[in-house]
Amino acid sequence: MSDTSSTAAAEPPHSKPEPAPKRTRNSAKTKASILSAARVEFADRGFEGARVDAIAERAGANKRLLYHYFGNKEDLYRAVLLDAYQEIRKGERALSLDQYDPTQAMDRLVRFTFRHFLANPWFPRLLGTENIENARFLKTLPDIKALHSPLVGQIAEIIARGSEANTFRRDVDPVQLYISVAALGFFYVSNTATLSVIFERDLSSVAMVQEREAHAVQMVLDYLKTKPGA
Repeated sequence: MSDTSSTAAAEPPHSKPEPAPKRTRNSAKTKASILSAARVEFADRGFEGARVDAIAERAGANKRLLYHYFGNKEDLYRAVLLDAYQEIRKGERALSLDQYDPTQAMDRLVRFTFRHFLANPWFPRLLGTENIENARFLKTLPDIKALHSPLVGQIAEIIARGSEANTFRRDVDPVQLYISVAALGFFYVSNTATLSVIFERDLSSVAMVQEREAHAVQMVLDYLKTKPGA
């Protein structure tokens, strides 16, 4: 006769399986994905043509999360604009231009600006969209002036150092200079397709891009050079 009680005692009691751990939501990653998807959608379709559904789908995010993190479509567009400007300003700060002599510093700034537009073709398109909107969203961003002031001050400091060394002319407006630096890259990148057709050259080729970058640097440095007898 078998001892069923001892067998039962030897078997471990049946326990309920432990509940699977809840997946924690990575809010920073989700917000970054939404911003990245939104910048493409707004750059490609403009503010009016952009669709929140398309942004959520591209980001792989629930639309309710998009509204939770960014509010409405207008607020998301503002966040994209601010993020775009913060990104380029962060890159400029990383150049550490104060560590270089004035000529090298300006060379680095021109090359960085050109390459930033080249590497981020969505950026000129996004700026084009905001200009079509007459900068109505940009005007509502309280941080935008604070973002640009250090850049203007940095350029002014480079000009001042160059003037002291009798390398750069003294009558240079840092704001006008930066607009020219940005224009040399912005126009090329935003009009590559049409200019390539008009002049029958592939302006997107590595050789042409390198030539354009060198041309932009030379134009800026030639403008800044102290004129003989000045």
